Amino acid sequence: MFGVGLIAAIVASAMFNVGAALQALEARKQPKTLSLRLGLIGKLLQRPIWLLGFFLGLAGVGPQVLALAYTPFVVVQPALVVGLLLLLVIGSRQLGESVTVVSWIGVLAIVGGVALVAAGAPSHTETHRGWLPVLGVIGVLAIPSLLPFPLRGTRFDSVWLVMFASGTAFAATNVATKLMSDDAGLGHWGNAAAWAAVGLALGFAATLTNMTAFQRAAATVVVPVTTAVQTFLPIVLEPLFLREHWGSSALDGGPIGVGLVVTAVGTVLVSRTHAVSKLMAAASQ
Repeated sequence: MFGVGLIAAIVASAMFNVGAALQALEARKQPKTLSLRLGLIGKLLQRPIWLLGFFLGLAGVGPQVLALAYTPFVVVQPALVVGLLLLLVIGSRQLGESVTVVSWIGVLAIVGGVALVAAGAPSHTETHRGWLPVLGVIGVLAIPSLLPFPLRGTRFDSVWLVMFASGTAFAATNVATKLMSDDAGLGHWGNAAAWAAVGLALGFAATLTNMTAFQRAAATVVVPVTTAVQTFLPIVLEPLFLREHWGSSALDGGPIGVGLVVTAVGTVLVSRTHAVSKLMAAASQ
């Protein structure tokens, strides 16, 4: 079932990334006076293309939960960036641009990095730590996720704060989805419902800050920053909320570490390519 989980993670990634691209097209059309305001979401809810992207991303939670049920968290997270390759293909075809050498290096880095992580993955025997460290991790991610809202309009209100907040909010959503998947698998339906509620709330905050980021900055900046934060920050925090038996990893986890670094480099290279950034910012042309 490991292979099923890995494929499900890649499917979820494709849905998330295409959905984000569609949402970005509409977000850049909205007035910047709506940044970090519920009115921005209200406007976007009236746009069919944005709604299509929203529901595509929402539907991607299904295969993500399936992936987390059968595959270690440390494998699912980097697999979620594979969908960037689909954006590269779509952007290249839509804009008639050739894929550069740097783009191909990024593609190979993502594919090779995910393969290394999958090859060195430990057996899927993760267990949650106590409720205090689990809540602590969610809190550490939730605080910066919500920070832009009370700071809106002040001198601390910057595009970098909004981008980082979006990344941490999506990261928190990924962690909550993992915890929900595990509790549902154990039949702890009350806990699973609570994590689902946390994930939905932080997902809403992530969407609002993400749309605001696309209004304020170029996609070549927004996409790599938010993607890297939401993908790799949960992996850094994983030891704080999960117990994973690394003794079953190949070469004491060496391939996993190398694979994560290689995937991170590929993520930045691909997300900064002209085809991907132009696709994400096409509405501003």
